[in-house]
Formats: sequence, structure tokens, C-alpha cells
Amino acid sequence: MRVYASALFFLLCIGCGPKGGHPVATEVEPSPEALDHLGITNADHLSAASKRALAWPERGNEWFAEFSVSDLKGDLAYEEGVTRRDPSAIIQEEGLYYVWYTKGVGPTNGFDSDLPDKKVFPWDRCDIWYATSSDGITWDEQGPAVERGTSGAYDDRSVFTTEILVHDGKYYLTYQTVGGEYVRRVKNQVGLAWADSPRGPWTKSQEPILSPADNGVWKGEEDDRFAVEKKGDFDSHKVHDPCLLHYQGKFYLYYKGEQMGEEVTFGGRQIRHGVAIADNPLGPYVKSLYNPISNSGHEICVWHYDGGIASLITTDGPEKNTIQWAEDGINFEIMSVIKGAPHAIGLNRALDHEESPLAALEWGLTHQYMNWHEQYIRRFEGKRRVQKMVN
Repeated sequence: MRVYASALFFLLCIGCGPKGGHPVATEVEPSPEALDHLGITNADHLSAASKRALAWPERGNEWFAEFSVSDLKGDLAYEEGVTRRDPSAIIQEEGLYYVWYTKGVGPTNGFDSDLPDKKVFPWDRCDIWYATSSDGITWDEQGPAVERGTSGAYDDRSVFTTEILVHDGKYYLTYQTVGGEYVRRVKNQVGLAWADSPRGPWTKSQEPILSPADNGVWKGEEDDRFAVEKKGDFDSHKVHDPCLLHYQGKFYLYYKGEQMGEEVTFGGRQIRHGVAIADNPLGPYVKSLYNPISNSGHEICVWHYDGGIASLITTDGPEKNTIQWAEDGINFEIMSVIKGAPHAIGLNRALDHEESPLAALEWGLTHQYMNWHEQYIRRFEGKRRVQKMVN
């Protein structure tokens, strides 16, 4: 990778990863080719925009993607009164595709409803179900995989937004949990279940494997998630969208963090991603000292590529709608800016993700809102975007 800068522009190379050191300022003379390429004819008078452009890495278009979405057939097609959302990654076993997802029924009533069995959000009062397919289009619902816990358990309110990892012949589901009353200040956690077969039975962790940071301080007693004395870490309120990967001999649990007193800034909600690492899939998981590892994002969508980890960043933040890649799984760099990707992508792990930067996005599953009360699962297809030049 070549980086150009003017004689007046100092590029700070900051080592922030495990091998990182102190910032080093290097003065690099721009090449005539770089100046000509960008249409800059006066290198002695560079705007801030020109300085940034000269520092852009040289990349081709192999990371640029575009997407289409279509309906599914069978049990995952839209069904009135039912929510199916947040599909997991897809795996393939003995000729069948498997997917896990959040399922619930009934309308969404919001926080201020006085109904005894109200659903605050579409993912409230849900369980995790699974379905199978021979072709990835027509799906047969098989039943619940992981259900809510018994009264008093950390997951007795809802279990939802799951992901699957297959490792050494065992199957691991990570998922979000809510226990007790669903109020504005409730702190979501992450649970884990494991099985010897994709059809279960599943054994659930008795305690959460990941919890929000505990260094934020609420302001007052009113149930107001935006009123804080101290915001705390980027994940002081909620840990969401867990996705477990086996990487470099360890287990990397990627997740979305929501902060107490979360703000809306340029780019949207103040959402960032983090990672927690364990030696064993059952934990314990220790949050990386380098968290947060993104400046933007929403649902976690990560995959192995070229010895590192790629990440699709969507929905929120100043770096939304980008694909990023990290050689060490932590220090992510922007590889491309893309058109809006489908929501809550469930990748197809049966594909050869190493074939190309976008091979993981060839096809998979997503969800779509019919309305606030009903969501359903659809199929997405992705491909490399190639700009056609017109004379």
C-alpha cells in the first residue's frame, strides 16, 4: 500500500494494535502521478481535502459491493401477526442449510403501554427458532432451539438476535438476553448455548458470558436512558448482536455496544463495536483493551478473509456503509464505501469466504420490516460493483 502526502503534510502512522508503538510523523513528497491523478496542480497550496486525498490508500474496486433482496418461500415467508427477524449465519450439514432467528407473536406496544403482557420492542418476549432448506429459498421451520429462561433467570424476558459457530464438531449459539421488566434503563446481556447437533438439544449457560461495562452512572431515579451523571464505556448500557468466530487459536466474540446517555451525532446514533476474547468457547470472555474497535455500525457482520477479519459496517455513525478489514481482527481499516446493505445480514458460512473479498456476501439472509409489529426474513444476493464508463 502506497501513501502520498505533500511536503507540508505530515501523515501520522499510529500503531494502536498489539504491536503498536508511539506515533511516528513521516514527511512524504507526493509523486507527479498522484498529483495528476487527483487533478492537483499546485502542491504548495493544499486544502484539507487535498491532503486527505493524497493520504488515501491505493485500492482497486474488488471490495465494492451492491445488493438485491428477494422473498423466501415456505415457512419463512411473511406471516401475518408473526415476527421472524435477525437471521443467524447459515451453515450446511448433510445437504441441508440451517438458520436460527428471533421469533415472536403479537403487536409491539412500546414502553408506555399498561398492558400486562406488553411487547416493548419487536424482539421483546421472543425465543430463538430454527429452519432448514435444501436450496436456500424454500425453508421449513423446525421449532424452537433456545427458549426464554425460567422466572428470575437473566434471560427470562427474551432471547433474540443469535449467531452460530461450528467448531470441533460442536455448535455454539450466542444471543442477546433480557431479564426482568423491560424498562428504558434495562441492561441487555449475552448468553451462550451449545449442542452436539444443529438440531439440539441445547445447553444454556447459567450466567451471561458478556455484560455491559459498569462504570456509567445514571442521573436521578426516573427511567430515562439519556439522563446520566457519567456515560462510562462505549458499552455501558447494552451489549448486542454477538457473533463468535474462532480466530488465531482463540474465540473472538464481536458485539455492538450501546452507551448510557447515547447521543445522536453526525452519522446517526452513537454506536460502536467491540470484541471480547476467550481461550475456550465457553469462556471466560475478556473485553479487548483496544475497544471500541469501530467508530460506527449496527448489527455485527464479520467473516474470515486473507488471514484477517472483514466487517460490514452499516446504519449508524460517520463510517457507516463501509466494508472494513483488520489483519489482527482488531485494528480495522476502511476498504470500501458501499451502497446501503440489507439489514441484519446472516452470512452463508458454507461459501468459500477466502475466494475473494466479497465471496462471503454472494448470498445469505436478511430481515425486513413489514411494519413495527411484523418483520420477516428474506434472501439477499451481493456482487462486486463495477462502474460502467459512458463516453
